[in-house]
Amino acid sequence: MTVTGLEVNEDLVNERAKCNFNLEEVTNIIDGGREKTLQRKQIEEIALNNDAYKDTIPEECLSMKERYEKAIKNSCLFTSVVKEKVLEINGMESLGSPVLRHTSEAYFKEISPFLLHLGMFVPTIMGQCTPEQRDYWLPKALDFQIIGAYVQTELGHGTFIRGLETTATYDPETEEFVLHSPTLTSYKWWAGGLGKTANHCVVLAQMSTKGKCYGIHPFIVQIRDLETHMPLPGIKVGELGPRMGYNTADNGFLAFDHHRIPRQHMLMKNAQVEKDGTYVKAARHEKLTYGTMVFVRVTLVHDAAFNLAKAVTIAVRYSAVRRQSQPKPDEPEPQILDYPTQQHKLFIHIATSHALVLTGEWLWRTFTAVLADMKKGNVNNLPELHALSSCLKAVSTSDSALGIEECRYACGGHGYMMSSNLPSIYSYVVATRIYEGDYTVLLLQTARFLVKAWEQAQAGKQLTPTVAYFSQALKNGKETWDGSAESIIKSFQRIAAGKVSACVNNIKEHIKSGMSYEDAWLKTTVQLVAAAEAHCRTLICSVYWEEVTRLTASSSPNVKIVMTQLSMIYLVYWALRMTGDLLRYTSISEKDLDDLQRKYEELLTLIRPNAVGLVDAFDIRDEILRSSLGSYDGRVYERLVEETTRTPLNAEPVNQSFHTYLKPLMQGKL
Repeated sequence: MTVTGLEVNEDLVNERAKCNFNLEEVTNIIDGGREKTLQRKQIEEIALNNDAYKDTIPEECLSMKERYEKAIKNSCLFTSVVKEKVLEINGMESLGSPVLRHTSEAYFKEISPFLLHLGMFVPTIMGQCTPEQRDYWLPKALDFQIIGAYVQTELGHGTFIRGLETTATYDPETEEFVLHSPTLTSYKWWAGGLGKTANHCVVLAQMSTKGKCYGIHPFIVQIRDLETHMPLPGIKVGELGPRMGYNTADNGFLAFDHHRIPRQHMLMKNAQVEKDGTYVKAARHEKLTYGTMVFVRVTLVHDAAFNLAKAVTIAVRYSAVRRQSQPKPDEPEPQILDYPTQQHKLFIHIATSHALVLTGEWLWRTFTAVLADMKKGNVNNLPELHALSSCLKAVSTSDSALGIEECRYACGGHGYMMSSNLPSIYSYVVATRIYEGDYTVLLLQTARFLVKAWEQAQAGKQLTPTVAYFSQALKNGKETWDGSAESIIKSFQRIAAGKVSACVNNIKEHIKSGMSYEDAWLKTTVQLVAAAEAHCRTLICSVYWEEVTRLTASSSPNVKIVMTQLSMIYLVYWALRMTGDLLRYTSISEKDLDDLQRKYEELLTLIRPNAVGLVDAFDIRDEILRSSLGSYDGRVYERLVEETTRTPLNAEPVNQSFHTYLKPLMQGKL
């Protein structure tokens, strides 16, 4: 852990002395094992062992143009370090590791313009190209001979991919596709890195050949000259303008005016157009094209966990240093971390970050297993993976965004300062709730899978693992409550099953009244979203509890205790948030609810001595936290004052506006 060289705040020294568990063990669990921790530290040491990327003026004080130019400079610096040193030591697998994304955050207060190049452009080449295409494009992309973007969303359509309007019409005479934007709403919109950085992109368009449209297909399109970087003929491209966050990512727009590309630039792993225009489709083509999108949703669960970990690290360390009020006369002001209300605000977010880390790892293992099956031609498990990645992306990004904002609230006025980094972390994560599938739309996609699964359960068919609890719910009435972790998880399963059942019954009733299935579904969507969210919460709770039990089986006693306390507070917290559902679907009593509240307050007290140790175990370097409130040494007030010396407004004692406007106004001469 990097420390600034000055003394560590005494309150943080005392907090760390209270910690009764082995931090390294917990760090290894979060990282996925000791070897991965060592690899992460090695990458961080290589990437952060220089000063070239560090700010002299706070990024927020720069113009949008200056911020972008600085982000490009730092992107090139980071890429050079990765190419020259990281890949040499850790190999190509480092590119797919979230460690690189998280380490790069030291270089960017917001986001790198290269993020989507490695995050979506390269994975699409790997997943959607033929071997020959991959051999041609992948080396160029990995060596940054070309820089790509992933261009899907349009001005008029986002999640509804089938509604995209951009066209790619095959011309057999020239063996070219003609890309065109027929309407204003067909302008491609929002793609990261597209506005000023990318010279190539993967474009999703409605593909037509021999007079027939075959739906959405991906194409690699060069949009800028490699020497001059000027847009090519038939290409209109630019930056979207200021937004709530991501201002260094040059999110862009793109329109085509009958722009031609070679036939071979259609990504043809799953479908091909032959020279004469004949269309040849692989079996189950539509499902195979989900690959890149599912991959990104899986990575977003990891990112949600990491950004929440950053925010709660900042807030807990600040809360250990900050002292406020005087509950007892003649006694010193207590640390605000001693207030149960502050513990209530923060400890759940330590637990949530752990829950999302472990669930994200579980989802990644599921994803790689399904991917292996797909390569063998088996896509039977893809619907379940799609449902899982959809709901987990939706809930994890939503929980993370809400948690980060609560961490900011917990830091009071100082959390409003940009130097705290909490506003930047929040503006980054809140966008993830929307892109790669809006929260509501994704939960409705999961709901479709759940409705089908419930109908299969009613028919006595075997269910896939994540919905196997439906069969048990059909046999039993209310779940028997005993307050244990297992009972809470089974109760959540009963709630989710009950909500899905209610949705199915509601749809049937609407159909009986004369509605079409589509209208009946639409009428039930509020309930369907709630059912999908309940299923996802059940999944997170069960995976979290099972993974903690598995991963701490050989841990030291105190690590096992503190990890169990965290997973238990997560279960109890959500049980208290769902008391109405528990009363409806389980045997829980009023006394049980009182006991549950007492249990929650006991857990806050038990976790309190280890709170700083738990956020230290995230092992996030100061360079990556970039926070005046959350540094390892706890020099909160010194850093806040130091930040005032870096703002350009304080570079001169008197701003010129005094002489131009204020003084004439004061003298009545304006």
